[in-house]
Amino acid sequence: MSKINQTPIEEPLALALDGRIPPAVFLLTGCVAVIGCNSLVLSPIAPEVSRSLDASVQGVMIASAAFGLGTAGSALFLTRHIDRLGAWRMLRLAFAALAAALGVSALAPVLAMLVAAQLVAGLAAGVALPAIYTNAATVAPAGRETETVGIVLTGWTLSLVAGVSLSAVLADILHWRAVFALVCLLAVGAFLILALNGRRDTPSDEPAMAPLAALRTPGLLPLLLACGAFMASFYGVYGYIGAHLAGALGKPVSANGLLTLVYGLGFGGAVLLDRPVQRLGAHNLLPFAFAFVAAIYLFMMWGAHSFGILLAVAFVWGLANHLGLNMLIVRLSGIAPGRRGAIMGLNSATTYIAAFVGTLGFGPVYAGLGLPAAAAMAALLTLVAALSAAR
Repeated sequence: MSKINQTPIEEPLALALDGRIPPAVFLLTGCVAVIGCNSLVLSPIAPEVSRSLDASVQGVMIASAAFGLGTAGSALFLTRHIDRLGAWRMLRLAFAALAAALGVSALAPVLAMLVAAQLVAGLAAGVALPAIYTNAATVAPAGRETETVGIVLTGWTLSLVAGVSLSAVLADILHWRAVFALVCLLAVGAFLILALNGRRDTPSDEPAMAPLAALRTPGLLPLLLACGAFMASFYGVYGYIGAHLAGALGKPVSANGLLTLVYGLGFGGAVLLDRPVQRLGAHNLLPFAFAFVAAIYLFMMWGAHSFGILLAVAFVWGLANHLGLNMLIVRLSGIAPGRRGAIMGLNSATTYIAAFVGTLGFGPVYAGLGLPAAAAMAALLTLVAALSAAR
């Protein structure tokens, strides 16, 4: 498949000459933050939504599951068109659909409409995220790919720190609908900037690659296995650490918010390490990054009964996860540039399937044996990721 040339109408020559990070990278960071906000805000406002729509909290969280299902589905079956139509064009279309879905979410009079709107939002996000990562790899200055992707990934930190923190405040002061209205406005703003940023794609006449055909790309399957094990371990522990703080340590709900904040600061702070990692070589360090995450889970298992230790672990956990995810995306995006959209789609699909499997699979382990056992299981999975990445 021929590679799509994604170039701006007017590319400043200075950026090409001095290797500076182009402004488009920060636009992509904002796009990640918008998607992250929508994926994270429903959980803290679920009680308010349930009261307003006369539904159970479990019923409200079906909307979150619908978002994840839509994201995985579109990442698997729609992102192949990124390579044919272009990543910037697909990103604009995805954000138009995302903004519309968020508007409907804010106005939904019944739970069924909220679920349907979040399903559409997931379909849009499943296309947008691979397009974002594809564009990040395309616009990155030569020799600064790891640093560029690292900046884009800080969008998740923005959504963690700002989205989760502000959503509950907005729901208390105004209404839960104000939360979705604000994220909708952010999505509209991102779409308008994307429409006016001057970057255009050169369409390809090649047919879109079948969803699973990209799996034949040499070296891809071990990296997708590593991605699945890495993400399943994260979501398996992250999904139950809040319950551990409340049940085993007797901490208030705010303690979970503090731990999430500390994790987000570690995740975002790791961007300072991306340039040294770039010099050392992301291709060589990925197995060691996963092994480092496995060691963190073992330390978490040892310190699970101390809130102070868990806070310290959360910071290092966020830092290590940033490095691992960054290196993984750089490795994946460099395997076959002409198939980058399809490969990034498979990465997103693997991520969201792993999130579902990890959350579901770790539940019985946590219920029966507690957080230390879940952390031990996560360590084993992350070692599998390290071994797979070493291949």
